[in-house]
Amino acid sequence: MHRMFSRNTLILIVVGVIVAGAVWYGFSGSSAGSTILTTQAADASSNPAQQDLVSTLLTLRAVSLSGTIFSDPSFRGLKDFSTQIVSEPMGRPDPFAPLPSSVTAAAAAANIGNAKLFKAVNQ
Repeated sequence: MHRMFSRNTLILIVVGVIVAGAVWYGFSGSSAGSTILTTQAADASSNPAQQDLVSTLLTLRAVSLSGTIFSDPSFRGLKDFSTQIVSEPMGRPDPFAPLPSSVTAAAAAANIGNAKLFKAVNQ
């Protein structure tokens, strides 16, 4: 009994030391990470990708959208190769709904005579 009590005590002490170490590491790591973020200066001119983005935005800001392109002869020379969409009759409102019984009976009768693959079901 005494041996089991000392063994459990040793396990509790080891677990307590591990938990205390994890808590200490968690608190010490968060303070070091926050000083890095607050002391670093944000300089947009040092990043080449940001410089490219800013120059592209400045170029686009200078673009004016006037309607003069529509009167240009090269625009008027363009041809329309699109195909006209033919309107089709509408189908059922819900194509996944079951068919009415009169339609299914007629379709079943037509399929029995044609395909002979399925056995007829009496309704």
